[in-house]
Amino acid sequence: QVQLVESGGGSVQVGGSLRLSCAASGSIISINHMGWYRQAPGKERELVAVSTIGVGGRTDYADSAKGRFAISRDNAKNTVYLEMNNLKAEDTATYYCYAFVQARAARGGSHWDDYWGQGNQVTVST
Repeated sequence: QVQLVESGGGSVQVGGSLRLSCAASGSIISINHMGWYRQAPGKERELVAVSTIGVGGRTDYADSAKGRFAISRDNAKNTVYLEMNNLKAEDTATYYCYAFVQARAARGGSHWDDYWGQGNQVTVST
């Protein structure tokens, strides 16, 4: 079992900043991708930012997040952060933490699966 627990978020005015955190716990062997998606009312869930470990590592951002948001990871704590600056009204959405995790299987061995956090509301008002 793997759990992703999010914290942070809330309400802020346009131009403000917020920080989201997501900690993964459970029978974790390794985490490859770890990042954030968001879903606004009436819209599909979309990628915001993702961090991938490996040779060289990489981070990817949605065009809407570039220059304003920053993703970071603490691999020792299995935690990912999203620093959001210069927030706009269109950033209002439920933000979901995501991780692609190698977890121990109950009967031995391991498996790779997608895991999601519970979602955290971010509201940006004018």
